[in-house]
Amino acid sequence: MARFRPEPVHDPTPAAHARTGVLLANLGTPAAPTVAALRPWLRQFLSDPRVVELPRIVWQPILNGIILATRPARSAKKYASIWTAEGSPLKIHTGRLGAAIAANLARGQTADDRGGGIAVAWAMRYGEPSIPGALDTLRARGCGRILIVPLYPQFAASTTASAFDEVARSMQSWRNVPELRFVRSFPDDPGYIAALSASVREHWARHGQGECLVMSFHGQPERTDALGDPYRAECLVTARLLGESLALPAEKLRVTFQSRFGASAWLRPYTQPSVEALAAEGIRHVDIICPGFTTDCLETLEEIGMQCRDAFIARGGKAFHRIACLNERPDWAAALTALIRRHLEGWTGSGDLT
Repeated sequence: MARFRPEPVHDPTPAAHARTGVLLANLGTPAAPTVAALRPWLRQFLSDPRVVELPRIVWQPILNGIILATRPARSAKKYASIWTAEGSPLKIHTGRLGAAIAANLARGQTADDRGGGIAVAWAMRYGEPSIPGALDTLRARGCGRILIVPLYPQFAASTTASAFDEVARSMQSWRNVPELRFVRSFPDDPGYIAALSASVREHWARHGQGECLVMSFHGQPERTDALGDPYRAECLVTARLLGESLALPAEKLRVTFQSRFGASAWLRPYTQPSVEALAAEGIRHVDIICPGFTTDCLETLEEIGMQCRDAFIARGGKAFHRIACLNERPDWAAALTALIRRHLEGWTGSGDLT
């Protein structure tokens, strides 16, 4: 079998190959909330050496043994609790955000020597639509320049770097490799912080302000922090800027980390024990936001919205309000569009960036 696949047939003029593409990349979701769908999805996810940093000879027997024998059934029940008539919330919101970004970028474009404007695709690192498939779509549309935008505001090797790995792996079979740019992270982007702040203020206007705002970020093993992963530091940057934007005093704010996996120590303080401690201290009304998740998913809807809420109420809390992720909010879509336009400078003409 040939190592390199044939290239799509395009107009050979330079303009056609100068078209710019944007790929939005999210983490991923199973195709259905079933054991049959969860098993291959978890195998792909947990086989990523960026996600589980153990030697394959040690980890693979564990993964293909006890993990895949027991975890799919538990995970399927959790996914079933958040699944909608349209499907996976993460997939639905990512698709809507992609459509909003495409519409925003289309405003002011001209189909001239830039090869027909900016093409937008979106994909999942694990599951469908896949990164290789989305890149093939952009290639088929004549994109000779592609901007990769992982939807993770804070850089982590297990998320952002893994997306970069998959892009590089996908192109190993391409004969004509495009020019690439990557958005590494945006923990302090003013538009992102403003959209987060607006979402909190809107929630307060509708439901009243809680006694404490918890900012819960996805966790990662402590050893990765010790080894130089900048994730924790970037989470703290976001938390500080959001707290300042909301003019919240330190005593009304908590920064925590959720979604532990395995027996090793992860970044602390942990979210659920922190929320339980607030209830034990006499706090009765808590608001919680997950700034590291741009799209609602299992971790925000089930882990925070159900498990964490139940734990808070069981220990005496009265009101537990989860503030939705940014999803496809117009202000967030506008902020992300502005960030993308900045990264496209020099690739696109003035008409593209209007």
